[in-house]
Amino acid sequence: MKGLAMKYLLTLYSAPGAEPAPGTTEFDAMMGEYFTLDEKMKGVATFVAGEGLQGIETATTVRKRAGKVETMDGPFAETHEHLGGFYLIDAPDLDAALRYAAEIPAARYGSVEVRPVMEY
Repeated sequence: MKGLAMKYLLTLYSAPGAEPAPGTTEFDAMMGEYFTLDEKMKGVATFVAGEGLQGIETATTVRKRAGKVETMDGPFAETHEHLGGFYLIDAPDLDAALRYAAEIPAARYGSVEVRPVMEY
């Protein structure tokens, strides 16, 4: 997968409580899928970076309006699904990025948004 020119950001969203609960067999199986995803998708796309995020209760949103900085506890967007993590991958095209995204367990419990990364 050398020389791929396009990076894609895959953001993982799910509703609270939609995924299996930690400590269950189902949760352990789901986490196993996350840990083996890179190996499973060799030849489709290359993992560059990725992490899960702490819960929305730890979020702080920053805005700057008319020169004044405002901070707010929690995420700014009103939505039922919360951003839970991300993957940054190299892929030859959007179709390959979508194939990778479809294998992320979060796609079963919520959604995975796929966006090309602008390179300056």
